[in-house]
Amino acid sequence: MLSRPSPVIDLEFIKPCLPCVTMFPPSDDAWLHEIKHPRQRLIARRDGQGIRLFTEWGEDWTSRFPFVVESMTLLPVKSCIIDGDLVRCDEHRNPRVGSLPDGRSETGASLYAFDLLEVNGFDLRPDSIEDRKRALTRLLRKPPGAIRLSEPFARCGEPMLRQVGRMGFDGIISKRRGSRYISGRSPDWLFSRKID
Repeated sequence: MLSRPSPVIDLEFIKPCLPCVTMFPPSDDAWLHEIKHPRQRLIARRDGQGIRLFTEWGEDWTSRFPFVVESMTLLPVKSCIIDGDLVRCDEHRNPRVGSLPDGRSETGASLYAFDLLEVNGFDLRPDSIEDRKRALTRLLRKPPGAIRLSEPFARCGEPMLRQVGRMGFDGIISKRRGSRYISGRSPDWLFSRKID
């Protein structure tokens, strides 16, 4: 992983990378894939000013999810910016399929982290998705209560998309290997909607 001083430290909110919609997930080896949960997208930020949770539109939802905030304080870093999905969970902290967090203050939600944009003052956005995933995996080696690692898988296709739909998830996000994190709509991220 490349190391560079982070220019994002002074920015309050980073616009998330957004996927383009496609009919089916790519099936070649050039992509990583993740299940898309019914969720609220969050950018979770920890720095010298404290912890803030932003929606993908830049709304500050920090006060609504205190359990996620508490878990962010337990991460073994001075600073970080995590991109993830806020997923409503059951009493065993397992995802409740088909159930969205509604934005009220609740403890029954977990942040399923899928990208790491900054850590300890280093901007990771120019690094490859693989390097960012490795850094995120190291950070969440012992994940605190309300933060989980969203595990990628290497192979995908129409049968997997149908299976994801039968399980009640929204679909599949595919991310091009080697790609950087770019705010806004990116052809390197693809969303395939579930097939019922």
